[in-house]
Amino acid sequence: MTLDEFALAATTSDLSREADARDVADLVEFRMDKATDPIDQLAAYDGELPILATNRNRWFGGTADDDGRLDTLVAASRFDDVALVDLELETARGTSWIVDDLRANDVDVVVSHHDFESTPDEEVLAAIVAECAEYGDVAKVATFPSDLSDTLTVLEVVRAATAAGRSVAGIAMGELGSHVRVIAHVYGSKLGYAPLVDDDADYAPGQIPLRQLAALIESTRVEDATFDAGDVPAVLDGTDAAPPERPRSD
Repeated sequence: MTLDEFALAATTSDLSREADARDVADLVEFRMDKATDPIDQLAAYDGELPILATNRNRWFGGTADDDGRLDTLVAASRFDDVALVDLELETARGTSWIVDDLRANDVDVVVSHHDFESTPDEEVLAAIVAECAEYGDVAKVATFPSDLSDTLTVLEVVRAATAAGRSVAGIAMGELGSHVRVIAHVYGSKLGYAPLVDDDADYAPGQIPLRQLAALIESTRVEDATFDAGDVPAVLDGTDAAPPERPRSD
């Protein structure tokens, strides 16, 4: 599944809920780490939406045990309905075989970086996007903003990466970043996420209910948006051989 245009993912740990998202979402993000019998669920899946498989451990905000986590993710990628797989940048960086094994099963790889505490400055965030793009087909960054200028940083890096020909997804977490979930597609973001849950208590701060987010995105679509390639950080267009130093969590 090539993300030439924006796609909205309905996030769930229960694939039997796919029908509830079918009329508003473009794909299902299957949180395998939070699911009961995830491989059995994939084997029984008879939905229409393609699947983005995610299997995070606690270090990256999930619940999966490290033992066998990546093998389970590769097993998931063998199912025809799985079109994309999410892989953390730190995992891709430190586990040389994983990206090749996933691509061998004809899936696109979303390489993601999450910063749950802050938003790096623009130059550093652009370098992170560039590194994600080195490993994956889509570079995803999600950061925690401390002020509105941080949300502008996310949007500008998404815009610049898009202008440079990168497939990128950008999210700002928390209540302060909620509007970024609505408008990031205008700046070129290729993926948005909304939880497929019934209880309001299950929403994290800043998350927007699926149908509400779908309606907001539809109301803010911009036809024939253009992206100026003349103002792109060198690290994103491939002309900078030495990206800036940035902290690493591995």
